[in-house]
Formats: sequence, structure tokens, C-alpha cells
Amino acid sequence: MRDSETQIEWLFINLRWLFLISVAGVVILDVVLHGTQFPPVVALSLIAGTVANLMVMIVVLQHAMNRAVQTLMLIIDISLTLGVIAGSGNTQGQILFVSLIPIITAAVRFSWWFGAALTMIIVLAYWDIAWHEAAWTMEKVAASGYLVIFPALANGIILFVAGLAVSQIGSRIKQTLLYERQQQELEAAAALDLAHRRARIIFEMASMLSATLNYERVLDTALDVSNTSLKELFQPTGTENEKAIEQVGMILLFDIDQTLYISKSRGLSLRDEHQRFPGQAGVLAEAIEKVEPIITEEPNTDPELGSVSAFRDCRQVIVIPLRAGFESYGLLVLGSPEPDTYTPDFRDLLIAIGNQAVMALQNASLYQNLMEEKERLVAVEEDARKKLARDLHDGPTQTIAAIAMRLNYIRLLVKRDPEQSIDELKQLEALARKTTKEIRQMLFTLRPLILETQGLIAALTQLKKKLEETTPETQFHLEADEEAEGLLSTEAQGAIFYITEEAITNARKHAEAKNLWIRLYRKGMNVIAEIEDDGKGFDVASVKASYSERSSLGMLNLQERATLVKGKTVIRSTPGKGTKITVTIPVEIKNPEDATYP
Repeated sequence: MRDSETQIEWLFINLRWLFLISVAGVVILDVVLHGTQFPPVVALSLIAGTVANLMVMIVVLQHAMNRAVQTLMLIIDISLTLGVIAGSGNTQGQILFVSLIPIITAAVRFSWWFGAALTMIIVLAYWDIAWHEAAWTMEKVAASGYLVIFPALANGIILFVAGLAVSQIGSRIKQTLLYERQQQELEAAAALDLAHRRARIIFEMASMLSATLNYERVLDTALDVSNTSLKELFQPTGTENEKAIEQVGMILLFDIDQTLYISKSRGLSLRDEHQRFPGQAGVLAEAIEKVEPIITEEPNTDPELGSVSAFRDCRQVIVIPLRAGFESYGLLVLGSPEPDTYTPDFRDLLIAIGNQAVMALQNASLYQNLMEEKERLVAVEEDARKKLARDLHDGPTQTIAAIAMRLNYIRLLVKRDPEQSIDELKQLEALARKTTKEIRQMLFTLRPLILETQGLIAALTQLKKKLEETTPETQFHLEADEEAEGLLSTEAQGAIFYITEEAITNARKHAEAKNLWIRLYRKGMNVIAEIEDDGKGFDVASVKASYSERSSLGMLNLQERATLVKGKTVIRSTPGKGTKITVTIPVEIKNPEDATYP
């Protein structure tokens, strides 16, 4: 049962209570004034009416009212009315007003004609009751004069006129309630249609955003969908030639220096597109601070938005933060030349658009990072191949060429001076052994199998031995804690080994160090790896400043390898005082109860 129908039923219930209470009051007053008894028929009618009204209340509360119950209650109302008039014995008194109750009910529930017909029936019934109550006959009326029936006749006419008026009022009440119900249904249908269109817009946007991993297309889509939503859902109704609202929009993203720059825009001039915003004042700062949409009616006076000429002509501007968790990407700023454009419904839709854009931005950012990481790995692999080619060319290749030349020399020397050829063969053997060690060192650097089978300390120990063989001018010192090794994952051990190998290679090439220390130990909830030398050292700041112009990726590799295992690399060096590289990797404790903190 609809709300409007429920209101009508409660109206009838209240009218029936008013009817019962009024009748009881009038009859009791008549009994007191004339010293008569309370009419039994009226008492039974009042009791029956009370019980019936209580039952109707229960039916309405259970939302079980139907046409049959409504018709039954109309019959009961008519019966109670006639019973009270007949049983009170006062057809000329104030009790007649009770007959208006069923007339109102009939007019509201059915129609004005039905109420008028019921009024005529009740008037005729009233005249019949009055005629029999006075025991009139045609002979008595003729003998007494027709004026004797005038009061009853007048009361009937008054009752008929009042009934017609009440029927008209009841019909108007019904029309009003029906109109309200139609309006509610239209509003509900419009709201449902609006919800469907909003859902379709969000679904279409989600589909478009999920189809691209380009963050620029994500931002373009967010602005386009915002404009489409305004035109499709919130365009003012009117003639077909009515001018559409032209919305101004821009997406601001945070730069490295935490200022906001315009990444994408709609309706801005070229001059405005190159502006930057500190985000320290006005609605931009408020939206960033409160992390919620902010609406301003005076963008032309805003300390930051006022500098954008396109927004100075807007009557209303909304600023929506683009944020996911604790990470803030920027702001979605939209402006309209019309007031009251950004209603609560439109604001909620724009928030949904912003949330979809943020999720797409996250995916695009992850994809871009993945592509950059892929390109970096390709570059690292290419650098490794070039390094191996250089090492082979500068080392074993030259040595093998020298061996070939000396073999040819020995072949000629054997015939002329056999004893000297033996000495040359001994030197050639030493050179071949040295070349073998160099090749093994290169193979070990490319794939240290001992790291996979025996662990980090064993791999560092073997690396130390090979370095001592190939670089006798440098003393290598290894200090490693087995507990620290046990706290590292396989990936972390591999990262530390390759960082150590890269750092030692750099030191051998550039540092001219006499001593090099390799340390591995635990400190708190971290494992520390240090590679330190007493070589020439260098200015870290100046090297980093010109690093983009260098062809080598050594320092970048040291930092990125640690980042891959959630660690970090710190490089400290001073010209003339050596270099110290510190790698810090957090410990992963599987059982917190077993954790200790030295």
C-alpha cells in the first residue's frame, strides 16, 4: 500500500474516532440535561464502531488493507450512522451531523457522484426514520398541517446540501492525494532514471579507463566524462535551442617540488595552461587539507584560482581531491558559469569519477614503472654484456693473442736454442694459468653457483680468494656474521653479493686502494653490509649532479638492487680518504616471539 493510500486510511480512522467520541458526548449531554437513560441501541452502535475501528487500525498497520475491507467499512459506517440516528430518538437534534462521516468516506474512496447518491440515500433514510418515529400518517399530517413536517424536511434538505458540499470536499481531497501520488511516482521514476544514467556513465568510464594504461588518456577521459555528465544529467530543461552549459575544467598533479601543475584542461587558454599553483591558500589548499570536495561561489576572488582567467567568469567552482589511501595525486577542478550547478547528486557523481580516475592512475603508474623497470633491466643486461665484452677484449683476448705469438716464437726457438725454449714455455704456462683464472673470475661474476648452494658467506669467501689471485696489490678483509646471513632471504643475499661485486669492481678500477673491507652483520631489525676501501675517494655530490651525462650505470645499480629487496644503499666518500658503501636491508621475522634486538 502506497504512502498516500495509507494517509487516507489514517484520515478515515481518525474521522471515525471523532464520530464515535462526538456521538458519545452529545448523547451523554442529552441524558444529563433531560434525565433520561443512555439509549441501548446507541451504546451497542458505539461499541461495534470502536471494535471495527480497532480492527481497521491493525489491518492498516499490517499493510493488508484491500478493496473488500474498504467496502465493508463503508457499510459499517452507514449502518452506525443510521443506527445512532434511529436509536437516539432525537432526529431533530445535533446528532444528524454524524451522517456526514460515511459521505466523506464514499466521496474520497469512490467518486463525487457516489457520495452524492449516498447522501440522497441517507436523507431518504433519515426522513423515513423521522416519519416512523413521530408516527405520522397522511391523515394526521393533513389534519395538523403540513408545517408539522417542516423541521424534518428542512433538516433533510440541509443534510443533503451539506452532504453534496462534503462530497465535493472529499472529491477534492482525493484528487489532491492522487496528484501527490502521481508526482511522487514521477519523482521516483525520474530519480530511478537518473540513478540508471549515473550508473551507466560510471560503468562506461570504468570500461574506458580499464582499457588504457596511459595516464594522459586517463586524465582526458576523466574530464570528458565530467562534461558529459553535466550535459546528460544536469542540463537545465527547456527548449531545444537553449544554450548548453560550457564547463571549464583542469586536472592538477603534484610535481617533485610539491607544487601543482596543469596536466590536462578544458576551456583554458594557452597562457593559463602554463601556470603553477603552490596549493597553500584558497580552495585548493582547503581541499588538500580536508581531503574532501570544496565548492566556492567566488572563484574570481580566490588567491590562486583567481589567476586563471577562465575561472574568473565562473559562478561556481568545485575542487575534488584525487587521493588513494595516504597518497595524493592532485586535484580535479571544475567550473560552471551557472550558479547551483554542483548539486549534491552531481557532486557525488564527480567524486565517483575522481575515484575511478585515481584507480586508473594507480594502474597506469604501476604499468609505467613496470615498463621503466623493464627498460632498466634491459639496459643493465646490455651494460653487463658490454662490460663482459670489454673485459674479454682487454684481458683474456689480449693474453690469448700473446700466447699464440709466443707459441710461434717458441716453435722457431726450439730448433736454435732448446734450453731457452723451455724457459719460454714455463713463462707461457704461467700466462695461460693467469688467463684461466681471469676467465673463471668472469664466469663466477656472471653466475656464482656457490651462492645458490652454500649461501652468501661462502660466496663472499670465494670472491675474496679470486680477488686476491687477480689483484695481489690489494689486501681483502672479510668480516661476516652467520646469524646475519640466516636472516636474509635468497633474493636479499643475491642483492648483497652483486652490490659487493659491483662496488669492488669500481674500487679496483678507480680507487687504487691498498685495503678493502667487506663486513656483514646485524644491527637491530636490519642486516648491514659494508664495502669500504682506503683509496682515492671522490666527491659524491658532484658525481650525482653530472650522472645523467655519464655512460656508466654503476651507482644506479647499487641503489636499485637494494631497493628491489626493500633496502637502501648509502654511499659516503671524501677525496683522498676512501669510500664506504653501506647497504641496509630490513629483517623479515617469521615468528615475532623469536625476535631479538641486539
